[in-house]
Amino acid sequence: MFPKWYDKWNKDNPTNVLGPAILVGAAGAAIFTAGIWWAVWDGPYDQQSMQTGPRGTGMHVARFVTDLNTQDPTIANYVTFPPVMPTEDSQRAGDVIEGVEPLLADLTVENYERLIEGMRSWTGIPDLLEPGLENYQTVVARSMIQMTQELNEFWGAHVNQNIGERNVGVSCYTCHRGEPVPTHSWFKLGNVNMAAAGWSANQNRATVQSQFTALPSDALEKYLLEDNPINVHDLDARVNDATRNPATIQDTYRTYSLMNYFSNAVGANCTYCHNTRAFYDPAQHTPQWTIANLGIIMVQEINNDWLVPLTDEFPENRLGPVFGDVAKVACATCHKGYQQPMHRLDMISDWPELATTGEPFYE
Repeated sequence: MFPKWYDKWNKDNPTNVLGPAILVGAAGAAIFTAGIWWAVWDGPYDQQSMQTGPRGTGMHVARFVTDLNTQDPTIANYVTFPPVMPTEDSQRAGDVIEGVEPLLADLTVENYERLIEGMRSWTGIPDLLEPGLENYQTVVARSMIQMTQELNEFWGAHVNQNIGERNVGVSCYTCHRGEPVPTHSWFKLGNVNMAAAGWSANQNRATVQSQFTALPSDALEKYLLEDNPINVHDLDARVNDATRNPATIQDTYRTYSLMNYFSNAVGANCTYCHNTRAFYDPAQHTPQWTIANLGIIMVQEINNDWLVPLTDEFPENRLGPVFGDVAKVACATCHKGYQQPMHRLDMISDWPELATTGEPFYE
C-alpha cells in the first residue's frame, strides 16, 4: 500500500509510542496528586487566622504557620543571670570598687558586677562602664539605665502588654541585641529631593524610612519625634474647610507611610488595630490600637527626653549623615518584626536593678 522506501524507513526507524505515553501519564498523575495535596495541606504556605474584631468586618490577621513557629533568632544570644540575694554581710559596691559608676554604687558588689557583665554582653561593648573610665559611652549608658528603669516602672501598660501579672519589661538587650548601635534606629532625612519645586517631594525616593516604597520618608520624624496628628480620615470624600480637617494630601501620604512602617515593625496588618471601615472611630478599634497609641507616646518620650539631649555627647561618626542628629528609636527598634519583642521573654525578673527607679526588690 505504501511505497517500498517508506516501509523500509519505518522498519529502520521504529517509533516507540509507549514510552511517551507512560511519561505523559506519569506527569499527569503527579500534577493530580500535587493538586490533591495542595488542597488538603498548604505546606509552607499554610496560614492561621486570628480574629481581631466582630465577624463580618474582615478584621483578622493572617500569618504563615511557618512564621508563627519560627522564633526570633536573637533570643538564643540573650545572656541573663539570677540576682544574688543581699545579706547583712553584703558589701556596697561604692565602698569596695574604686571609680564605681555612681548611679549603681548602692548595689551589692555581686549584683553590681553581675549587672555590668550583663550590660556589656547586651550592648556588645566590652569595656562599658569600666570603673573610672569617663567617655561618651559611660555618659550614654548612665542615661540609658535611668531610661530603662522608668520604662519598666511607668510604662507597664505597653511593655507588659497582655501579660496580666507576669513580668516582661525591657532591658538593654531589647533594643541592642548584642550590638553597640541598635538595629532599626534612624536619623532624620529631611527634604530628600531638594531639586523639586514646591513641596520637597519627600516621597518617590526609596529609603529605609519609607520601607523602600514611594511613600514619604519623613513619617518617623513627623510622628515619632514631633507630635504631628496622625489621623486624616474624614467622612466626606472632599473637605475644603481647613478648620474642620486641616490634613493635607501630603499628611495622608505620611500616615500611610507610618502605617506601612508599623505593619512591618510588628508583623501585623491594618486590622490588628483598626476596623478599616471606620478609621475615624476609636470605639470600633481593637485593644491593640490603645497599646499602639501608648507605644507612640512612649517612643516620642524616649526620643525627645532621653536621646536627643545626648546629641552633644556623641562623636561625629555616630551622628546622622544629613543633620548630625543622634540615632533615634521607633517601633522596630524593639519589636524587630514581631508582635511582642523577644516573644514576651521575661526581661526584668532577673534584673530588679532595672525594674524600678527606686531601691531594687530582690526575692
